[in-house]
Amino acid sequence: MNPTLRQMRAFVALAKTGNFTLAAQSMHVTQSALSGLIKELEQTLGAKVVDRSTRRALLTDIGRELYPLFSQMIDDLDGALANVADHTQLKKGIVRIAAPQLLSCTLMPQAIAAYRALHPDIEVRLGDTAVESVIARVLSGEADFGIGPEREPAPPLDAQLLFEMPFALVFPKGHELEGQERISWKDVARYPLISLQGQFTERLLDDVHASLREVPVKPANEVTFMTTALAMAAAGLGVTVCMPYAAPLAALYGLVMRPLEAPVLSRRFFIYTRPGRSLSPAAESFIGFLQEFVAKAKD
Repeated sequence: MNPTLRQMRAFVALAKTGNFTLAAQSMHVTQSALSGLIKELEQTLGAKVVDRSTRRALLTDIGRELYPLFSQMIDDLDGALANVADHTQLKKGIVRIAAPQLLSCTLMPQAIAAYRALHPDIEVRLGDTAVESVIARVLSGEADFGIGPEREPAPPLDAQLLFEMPFALVFPKGHELEGQERISWKDVARYPLISLQGQFTERLLDDVHASLREVPVKPANEVTFMTTALAMAAAGLGVTVCMPYAAPLAALYGLVMRPLEAPVLSRRFFIYTRPGRSLSPAAESFIGFLQEFVAKAKD
């Protein structure tokens, strides 16, 4: 005994209107088609649900019992389908992002604002954190996806390349390096270097030493957040290196940003997601938008 959805919809429409013609019009079918659906329902149930008359269709005792049940089932189903449609049409949804603190206060707010202008009904939540904590937030499910640099060993996550950028040197205005046409890593070694803690800096220094064995580039001070390094550089306590996307923040600190050469070293940043887990339509939409936004920003 398994009534179909169309049979239940036909019965509810008939119960609401009490008229085969009006019920058929509400379902956009012919009157004979509606009558056929009611007959099929009665055959499936093995009981009459409607007493037919020349003017009205009256519910039987069984019909009166079934009407509120079928009506509620259809309302619940329609509500669930409407909710799914809102998500797929980006009229509803939440995107949770984990990103390093520096990226979170430079590139990401601009990207989120541009996305919200297109999809104002999507809520985007940005979790700013230390670089080393991005992966953990994705693995724990706190974030739908994370953005971070390449890691070794590779984390147990799916990774899509977001961008690759070369390192730049940051120093105060009026610094003696400002007059140089080009700045190399040998120049960096002449000044106190303020760097970030963790694998990000360790890999950078390994790359520098592999290319310039005779140049002793060693951090004079290691900090957790790039904003601290920039503030210290602005106070004249040394120089620091960072990604070019930090240019707006460096400018706020009154700092100069210049490309680093000999060698040119770069880092790749990825979008990290949990393997085997489907993203929500909103999260997928934001990732696609972010990739386009970053590509345009680089151009």
